Amino acid sequence: MDQFKMDQFKIEELVSAANKFFFELINDIDFTNRNLQIAIGLILFNPIYWNIMARLEHKTHFLTKIFGSAKNGCYFLAFTIFSLGLIRDDFYNKALSEQPTFSLFLQPEYENLIKSLGLIIFSIGSILVVSSMYKLGITGTYLGDYFGILMSKRVVSFPFNVCSNPMYNGSSLCFLGTALWYGKPAGLLATLVVFSQYQLALLFEEPYTAKIYADKEATKKR
Repeated sequence: MDQFKMDQFKIEELVSAANKFFFELINDIDFTNRNLQIAIGLILFNPIYWNIMARLEHKTHFLTKIFGSAKNGCYFLAFTIFSLGLIRDDFYNKALSEQPTFSLFLQPEYENLIKSLGLIIFSIGSILVVSSMYKLGITGTYLGDYFGILMSKRVVSFPFNVCSNPMYNGSSLCFLGTALWYGKPAGLLATLVVFSQYQLALLFEEPYTAKIYADKEATKKR
């Protein structure tokens, strides 16, 4: 009985400590910061933009018609997606520079450890993103299948043998690594929003992409 009470007390202590840690993190986020608001807005907007544009292209071929070919249309969409990503990252970095640093991350015994962890996570994320783009190319990375530019076979080598969505996972890790490097709770919040938005985007993208390739196979068999 005494052991049970002791274990219960330890659990309550852990829960209390976790709650305290969480609320300290939240308190160190300046939600009124304009750059943070814009960064979060772009994080939410960008996947919506490219999914709407890609589906419209698949249904109407409007970009193909405007730019004269499917490849040119895809390159235009790639340019806009890439540019929006750069703008988002710029606002994210500006926001972090203006946000409070979490007090725990400033303590000498933790600061170097947290920075090292952030650097490692950012490096892993960058490798996933860059290697994914290298394997897929521009049209494979930027929704070429919606333009009818289909890959002959599925890529299964690195980084796709590590995770099924290395571009999205790698981008999320880059956000997390940056947040840890600078010790900014606002960065952790942005990372959560990025990861959640990518997971939501995949709920729409994966079935739709699968349908595109299924239609291709059905056409071949006719």
